[in-house]
Amino acid sequence: MKENKFITCLKLFLTFFKIGALTFGGGLAMIPFMERETFEKHHWIEKEDLLDIVTISESTPGPIAINAATFIGFKTAGTIGSVCATFGVVLPSFLIILLLSFCLDYIITFKPVKYALWGIRAGVLALIAKSFWSLFKQTKKNVFAFVMMVLAFVGVSIFKLDVIIIVVSAAVLGIAAYFISLKAGEKK
Repeated sequence: MKENKFITCLKLFLTFFKIGALTFGGGLAMIPFMERETFEKHHWIEKEDLLDIVTISESTPGPIAINAATFIGFKTAGTIGSVCATFGVVLPSFLIILLLSFCLDYIITFKPVKYALWGIRAGVLALIAKSFWSLFKQTKKNVFAFVMMVLAFVGVSIFKLDVIIIVVSAAVLGIAAYFISLKAGEKK
């Protein structure tokens, strides 16, 4: 039986509100939680869709979490679903930042807060590493993919290239590899 669209939109809002409220460290840190909520629990997307969603979200302007929420919301319940999911993922951060802005100078000097932030950073790093591993397992493994990963990593970490340059270059090289593979197929 198909669920009422209002109920679906409410679930989208509440799910993405929970994702926005309970994950720290940005979009990449949210991926494992987003996967559990949208694929395993609600079955709004397929597991393979998550890699595409992250790729598209990373390649378009704006934060990954917002782009992914908008895409999943739209796929699940159309335009109103995308609005509900996007609003849900943004609202917790907005409220937290609004509250912190009133007392940030005091809070940041409080030693337990400093240590808590150090702990959160370590936890976020682990979540990002898990996201990397999960996405890596779903990616096609071939020489081209490994070369692209190494070039992108070197470009960002050593040469400090802008992410836009990396994404556009990777897209252009991917398209070129596609056409080269077509030509190689014609010659056989």
